[in-house]
This record gives sequence, structure tokens and C-alpha cells, in this order.
Amino acid sequence: MLTATAAGALLGALWFVPSANATGDEPARTEPSATPTSQVTQQARAASESTDGTTADATRLADTGSFDTTPYVVGGTLFLTLGAGFIAYSVRRERLGF
Repeated sequence: MLTATAAGALLGALWFVPSANATGDEPARTEPSATPTSQVTQQARAASESTDGTTADATRLADTGSFDTTPYVVGGTLFLTLGAGFIAYSVRRERLGF
């Protein structure tokens, strides 16, 4: 009964995972959909120059800030421990012949 419930919960959760189909029904476009405006090209030039006027060769990522990963680590550890406990419990039941 527990296995059926777990399988049903897993299938229910997977129902909401979006599919990523890489193939399309239409052929790929060969021409760009829009031409860049002068403002976009000026912004691209400004972004490619560093503060001292030289071109930056090294790629730098945007500073998006850091977020607190503690709940994810604690939750993952909790569920990993819970799964290991279920496995240990089932092995114990099998060996004792319940």
C-alpha cells in the first residue's frame, strides 16, 4: 500500500513537469526577426568596455545577489534520511520475516 501511494504521488508530481520538445513543426527561420536599434548597439558597446577604456576579454557575470540555500540543504538532507530509513526498515522487516 505504501509503495502504491509513493508511486501515485510520483506520477502525480511528474504530471506537472513541462515537456521540452526541441523539434518544431515549422522550418527554422534563416533571417533575424528584428534588426537591432542604435540604442541596443550603443548599450552593447558600453557593456563591452571596462571602466579603464580597454575592451574586457574576460567574461564577468552579473551580480544577482546570493540567496539563502539553507532550507534546500536541510530539506534535501531530511528527505535523504527519510528514504534511507525506509530502506533500512524494509530490509529489517524482510530479514526478520514479517
